[in-house]
Amino acid sequence: MGTLPDPELLALKALGFLAAMPDALARFLGQSGATPADLRARAEDPQFLGGVLDFLLGDDEMVRQFCAAEAVDAQTVHLARNRLSRSRMA
Repeated sequence: MGTLPDPELLALKALGFLAAMPDALARFLGQSGATPADLRARAEDPQFLGGVLDFLLGDDEMVRQFCAAEAVDAQTVHLARNRLSRSRMA
């Protein structure tokens, strides 16, 4: 599998991916309770970024598209999500 990408960077890329898809971004905002202003304000918050990856992982087609765009596999996204969870506990 090679070197794992930085989990925060991968989550930020996922956020950018969602931002390019207005319907998906609207669903994320609705489900998370976040506002458009939160996207920038909380971009360094591991909990928020974990929520971005959770949302992405909840949609098989969307995660496939993201993985293809970023040349990673779904396992890498899951591992990044788990690493973000652990960084919250540290």
